[in-house]
Amino acid sequence: MSVPDFAESIARYLRTRDIPAPIEAAVILGSGLGGFAAHIEHPLVLPYADIPGMPQTSVAGHEGKIIVGTVRDRAVLAFSGRFHHYEGFSYAQAATPVYLAQKMEARKLIISNAAGAINTSFSVGDLMVIEDVIRGNQRVSPTGYPRHPYRHHRWVETVRSLAAGLNLSTRQGTYIYAKGPNYETKAEIRAFRRMGADAVGMSTAPELFEAARLELKSAGISLISNMASGVTANKLNHQEVKAAADSRKEDFARLVKALIEQF
Repeated sequence: MSVPDFAESIARYLRTRDIPAPIEAAVILGSGLGGFAAHIEHPLVLPYADIPGMPQTSVAGHEGKIIVGTVRDRAVLAFSGRFHHYEGFSYAQAATPVYLAQKMEARKLIISNAAGAINTSFSVGDLMVIEDVIRGNQRVSPTGYPRHPYRHHRWVETVRSLAAGLNLSTRQGTYIYAKGPNYETKAEIRAFRRMGADAVGMSTAPELFEAARLELKSAGISLISNMASGVTANKLNHQEVKAAADSRKEDFARLVKALIEQF
């Protein structure tokens, strides 16, 4: 059975739990950003382990659950825990939340991640709206589908304008996908910078490209959780990622709420 077919079976299960469709927004929560779930009203929490056919997460900061409820009276489906290729998932499996968003008739998709800054003008805690993606020579889209353009750049200014209305400063930039799970070398970061990348991470590209193919209106947001290897003398670690996410969790929540309501 293909991953989209699995997603259809999972969607059927969700409907048996009286989860409404269509929903206003689906939200994929990146490393350390699962705290947004606290802002979802009337939540129904479904651990991935309890959902037939749902993949399981294994990375710290990814709780592994679906939260369904409302935000400002709009139906929301949130994924606290994503699936990375380095965990052994195929690129199609990594895009499972995107397929589910489509099956549940989401009107919009918000994809977040924690990323390392390559652009030396960025700072830890910045929120970067993803303008474009470099795939890093990885085939991040499942094979067998027609080619499709990356199109999410068209909504960058809308997202940044909504953030500005909340007095939240944002960056915009190009995200480069790295397979992981190891952090990148200093030489790789120098090469990525020459390629035009502003931030690097180990997720998001599979989801964004599948969202484009499925014609889902989508926004990608990177929380700059650390400076990439060689940008500073500091040693990289996953605790730094979670600490940065915690420091900006309220600002992130404000932006996501605005996107759910107005994007």
